[in-house]
Amino acid sequence: MDIISELLREVQLPKMVRVKQKFHAPQLADVASEVQKAIKKAGVLSRISIDDNVAIAVGSRGVADLPILVRETAAAIKEAGGKPFIVPAMGSHGGATAEGQIDVLHQLGVTEEAVGTPIRSSTEVVKLGELPNGLPVYIDKLAYESDKIIVINRIKPHTAFRGPVESGLMKMITIGLGKQKGAEAAHAYSFKYMAEHVPEMAKISITKAPIIFGLATIENAYDKPAKIVAVPAEDLEKAEPELLLEAKSLMPKIHFDQIDVLIVNEIGKDISGDGMDPNITGNFATPYASGGPEVTRTVVLGLTEKTNGNANGIGMADMTTKAVMNEIKWEKGYANALTSTVIDVVKLPMCLDTEELAVKAAIKTCHAFNLSKVRVVRIKNTLEIDEIWISENMIEEAEKNKNLEVLSEPKELVLI
Repeated sequence: MDIISELLREVQLPKMVRVKQKFHAPQLADVASEVQKAIKKAGVLSRISIDDNVAIAVGSRGVADLPILVRETAAAIKEAGGKPFIVPAMGSHGGATAEGQIDVLHQLGVTEEAVGTPIRSSTEVVKLGELPNGLPVYIDKLAYESDKIIVINRIKPHTAFRGPVESGLMKMITIGLGKQKGAEAAHAYSFKYMAEHVPEMAKISITKAPIIFGLATIENAYDKPAKIVAVPAEDLEKAEPELLLEAKSLMPKIHFDQIDVLIVNEIGKDISGDGMDPNITGNFATPYASGGPEVTRTVVLGLTEKTNGNANGIGMADMTTKAVMNEIKWEKGYANALTSTVIDVVKLPMCLDTEELAVKAAIKTCHAFNLSKVRVVRIKNTLEIDEIWISENMIEEAEKNKNLEVLSEPKELVLI
């Protein structure tokens, strides 16, 4: 027996029970029709002239029903007499290459066949201006040279900063449409100033580029569209903070405030920009955002297939396995870290031979007063937390919580 296995030999794994988490979760019945209703309600189609080339900015996040949102927006443009095309609006994602960003869209189901409109991808940008502090503002050249621009994105809390505007349409305009150079500029002064810079930079883009409106979605706790609204460009600064508050009210959470060990089955860029959403795990990579449970140790057991080796977020784990390390394509996460200037997300956690050893290492070092009563929670990923697993010593607490329902008897914690 090797020294690590010997050191962890006496650590006991708790039995676990499956628990259903309940959330207030309004959901749209027909996403396609809601897109059409939202666009017509905003009265923005009159801004499109016959034969206008209209760029639809689409990002890299796993937005619920994204292909439907894009397809219906393109259909509305065609109905107004315009000629839609898609531009990737994802900053440095997809390896910061034109081909890589098309591939990201394809992985999200946004293909020319699925949405009925061509995709045009380029890394070239146009400089639109500067903030008073000298920060440059860029925009995708293909979008800038089009007649009109429409931006599609989900409104939600950011993973690294807090402000009236976080993840959403204005950030998409600033960083997504700014491509790698725009993303790099927006992150240059760190996330400490992001809440100030994002809307100020977006206002320059709205003034100098032909952006006519944004299509925003708010998702419920089960990652389903709860609301869709079209916002005229000139109203974004006022409307987005209100939408963000609504999005925060619908965010899912783990219904336990203190967790000794959090086991995350998989992380990935398709799950969150940080691989695993710190709003759920409580593990933030910057001091400019907070929330979520108090977690002592986090274990990551895998990467999603769609993340294609991008392990951004692995640095927020305390333990992982050699199998996970062997899957990582470091240059992908490093590209994100160098652009965002946040490097904690790509640092190395402890790397153990097996999943069992990784979890045992987390338990041994979690500082619980009684390791036989360690509080362990296991989730699939931070997008899917409607059902979770908790250690059996947490059953009594779960049964007292109206938002939790115990679904199984205690079972052995199955690990490789």
